[in-house]
Amino acid sequence: MTRRAEQVGETRQRIVDAAVHLHGTVGPAATSIAAIADRAGVTRLTVYRHFPDDTALFTACSQDWLARHPLPRPDQWAQIADPAERLRAGLADLYRFYRAGARMIALIHRDFDAVPAPIREARQAGERQQADVLASAFADSGRRQRRMRRALAAHAAAFTTWRSLCEEQGLTEEEAVAAMTALVTALPAN
Repeated sequence: MTRRAEQVGETRQRIVDAAVHLHGTVGPAATSIAAIADRAGVTRLTVYRHFPDDTALFTACSQDWLARHPLPRPDQWAQIADPAERLRAGLADLYRFYRAGARMIALIHRDFDAVPAPIREARQAGERQQADVLASAFADSGRRQRRMRRALAAHAAAFTTWRSLCEEQGLTEEEAVAAMTALVTALPAN
């Protein structure tokens, strides 16, 4: 790699690091291109040269942050046939992720409208997939029953549920997983 290419890569990484820092301290809504440029030690034009729009910048920031905070793996939970075990494994995986990234996730939730639409849509699709995987192991026969189970699974999987149980009420992740597993499995199968 040439020295010029290295410098371009280093500049890009400084911009990403600055944006990740600001998203994680003041939130996306309060993060301006000027603030990112200032923190990275570059001009606003340099930021735009590397990232022509908010989606490109937010995507790079997300990839960088997620490299250090691995996403939950619903594909692995789906391999567990027993509904309660799948729920426990999935919630433990989700709650691990929430604990590791609580500050950033809270700010993203707070400022969700400031997140670029493609990123918002991908996050919402991921949340739907998580709830679907958690609920699909149950043998619910009726439409109402499936809808109720899925709603409970989605509630159990939500960051706001974890935050309420663990940060506000002081439960451990294990206690929160047990409580939400009991709630979701308490719904009769028919």
